[in-house]
Amino acid sequence: MAASMLRFAGSLGRRVIGGVARRSQPLSRCWSTQAATQAVLNVPETKVTTLNNGLRVASEDSGLSTCTVGLWIDAGSRYENEKNNGTAHFLEHMAFKGTKKRSQLDLELEIENMGAHLNAYTSREQTVYYAKAFSKDLPRAVEILADIIQNSTLGEAEIERERGVILREMQEVETNLQEVVFDYLHATAYHCTALGRTILGPTENIKSINRNDLVEYITTHYKGPRIVLAAAGGVAHDQLRDLAEYHFGNLPSIYEGETLLPCTFTGSEIRVRDDKMPLAHIAISVEAVGWSHPDTIPLMVANTLIGNWDRSFGGGVNLSSKLAQITCHGNLCHSFQSFNTCYTDTGLWGLYMVCEPNTVEDMMHFVQREWIRLCTSVTEGEVARAKNLLKTNMLLQLDGSTPICEDIGRQMLCYNRRLPLPELEARIDLIDAQTIRDVCTKYIYDKSPAIAAVGPIGQLPDYNQIRGGMYWLRQ
Repeated sequence: MAASMLRFAGSLGRRVIGGVARRSQPLSRCWSTQAATQAVLNVPETKVTTLNNGLRVASEDSGLSTCTVGLWIDAGSRYENEKNNGTAHFLEHMAFKGTKKRSQLDLELEIENMGAHLNAYTSREQTVYYAKAFSKDLPRAVEILADIIQNSTLGEAEIERERGVILREMQEVETNLQEVVFDYLHATAYHCTALGRTILGPTENIKSINRNDLVEYITTHYKGPRIVLAAAGGVAHDQLRDLAEYHFGNLPSIYEGETLLPCTFTGSEIRVRDDKMPLAHIAISVEAVGWSHPDTIPLMVANTLIGNWDRSFGGGVNLSSKLAQITCHGNLCHSFQSFNTCYTDTGLWGLYMVCEPNTVEDMMHFVQREWIRLCTSVTEGEVARAKNLLKTNMLLQLDGSTPICEDIGRQMLCYNRRLPLPELEARIDLIDAQTIRDVCTKYIYDKSPAIAAVGPIGQLPDYNQIRGGMYWLRQ
């Protein structure tokens, strides 16, 4: 299989956050709890307006002198087919290469003279263009974003130049083994479906994508109901709404593209054995749920319970994660991280590990043992600690106008509203150990996992043995 297997390349955003609990006096804990609650309640309101063409405008005004404003578009690699896979990412590269009003040099000079930053990224379900600028420059930032997505010239010379840039990017991605393993994981878990394809697309597509493909993708997907104009920082919502009406009011209001096709999860594996590599990189996952499913929050808590660890962490056997304690004590791996990747209607819940060749079997055993323990005997104390850590991580991720703007844009596409932090905290607080046991039993116990492994994986048990470990484990 390894000799004839196509190398998959792509990119997938993943955050890894760790935390160490500190013992404090009851009075200090009381004051800190009150302060945290007060901070959550003092979060500015997220205001939302929907234009006549369906485009949504959402903003949070925190009164800063800077702001982040961007377009979150419900169009990523999942909306592609085998022939045009890679088009959404190609478009991202073409966004800043000149419009009918501005050459590439003019655009770059204007951004530089404003002291602003312009960026874009593509995921499997979303394409994002955003700018960071002074609050006084919000009108210019919105006008530039509108110019980019509506008036890009998509010149043939620029297309050819970016073709080479993307091919080099693919080579760089292939050296990032974590990216490679996660692309393999998607390829096997969502075999022969849109989520199984990579974001960058195969090499032959990159070499053949032309201007017509790019124009067709824009005219098909860049419609009012599929776009959110989100902003955070020093932003007046009424001003943002007026700017959106002026610059985006003429976008089509009817989406005529294909509806989102379901992506079926398949318990399966991809193994690429290479004994010359120093470390084995392995991901194992079960099927989880989409963003709006009621079980998403319990699975997030379960994900936090497993946690993450690498050799640079202090704490040793005193770490809160049981798997981290076992891993540290037994020197079973270089690092591991639990993940919970959500899409519209499905998701992947699992663990990624980097191991020495001779510890792969033991590490897999203890990972599965911890998964089964979540289903059967997780304690209230562990769940309470994981809930606190999850809430802390959620707040830490909203530090600055850019992550807040990203949170607004993503949630508007996923939920059609911004979930207030008090609501999220209340939903987390409702979870107890029995909830975790029930939800984990539903999604983990006796389920067929998807596995992707690269490197010296001779000790990795065969698939049937790993499948057996999802409901029975050796003593």
